[in-house]
Amino acid sequence: MQFHVDLDAFYASVEQLDRPDLVGKPVIVGAAPGHRGVVSTCSYEARAFGVHSAMPIAEAVRLCPRGVFLPVRMERYIEMSRMVMGILGEFSPEVRQISVDEAFLDMSGTEGLWGPPRQAAARLKDEVRGRTGLIISVGAASNRYIAKIASGFRKPDGLTLVEPGDEESFMSDLPLGKLWGAGEKTQERFRELGIRSVPQLRQIGKAGLTALFGVAGGAFLYTAACGEDPGIFRTEAGSRSMSTERTFGRDISDPEILEALLLGMAQEIGMRAWRENVRSRTVFIKLRYSDFRTLNPRRTTPGWFEESGALWTEAVRLFRSAWNGNPVRLIGLGLGNLQDVKPECQGELFAPGDDRRTRVERAVFELETKGVGKVTRARLLGRGGTPGPGEG
Repeated sequence: MQFHVDLDAFYASVEQLDRPDLVGKPVIVGAAPGHRGVVSTCSYEARAFGVHSAMPIAEAVRLCPRGVFLPVRMERYIEMSRMVMGILGEFSPEVRQISVDEAFLDMSGTEGLWGPPRQAAARLKDEVRGRTGLIISVGAASNRYIAKIASGFRKPDGLTLVEPGDEESFMSDLPLGKLWGAGEKTQERFRELGIRSVPQLRQIGKAGLTALFGVAGGAFLYTAACGEDPGIFRTEAGSRSMSTERTFGRDISDPEILEALLLGMAQEIGMRAWRENVRSRTVFIKLRYSDFRTLNPRRTTPGWFEESGALWTEAVRLFRSAWNGNPVRLIGLGLGNLQDVKPECQGELFAPGDDRRTRVERAVFELETKGVGKVTRARLLGRGGTPGPGEG
């Protein structure tokens, strides 16, 4: 059984946890009002006004002028994320972290420890809430794709179990608009073709869907409609990696926003790598278009990535060489072929010219870990913010 765990409105929830006076108020985390940028995430109170992640901050101010607008505090979110991931690791030896606020757990063979899936999920939710004060939603199913959709039901604080053998019927009852991975462009195409339900996708068949949506799109839609895993969350074979990714509720075609999102991701990955004492020479990005085509360009450099600015520079280079200008449904960033940092390698730098920047960034991480000072890159304040955890 696969669990998908999603921290509900994560950034905003952490802010409300740290500042109880914000509980019940519309909290909006992201770029500062008056600057070009987007909402990273927002509380459910803000969503009642129509605010959502990846929305231009100016639009969020218009919709919710009395919202509490706060800057991103990535170091704090990663600190809380590590606490939650540690709890998940107590429940399963197989935890795959997708982003700062999402993870999959392979719960196969754990029934003797935690009981049947529903009982295990309920206990997991209680543990996270009791030990961190944060609320999670859990989806449980036989494959990751169904578990991912299930975790979005009954939010916040949801728990949805899809029993083995019920995958196809679960998908049949799913509103077409909630078909995970099918963005605005695909939904528009559904309406043009008169497709109104998931069962209709199965009736059209794989060959028919391929003719309508292309090879990648047709295969994805048919496999998903049948309740099978289309492979979106497959683990990268043969590589120990660390990554984060973001799926948008609305496709994005603004390169400045996409590059700013990559900057926030680089900051997240850089801090996670530092905390876990690993390093890498291989950077990769992930781009998925509205027609389901997915690109995974990567590059291995002669030296180590030990500073988030250098990681972001290389990520932007990959993005600009791979992106064709079409709207993007998903963007991700990661490091591959991770290696543990040995004590004698602590002082080794990936490039002599970046010695000062690396030392400064490590010093900042140290201070933030000790609770001394909060430092955010100026670019994050004025442009796209960091990659929000979606609409959790």
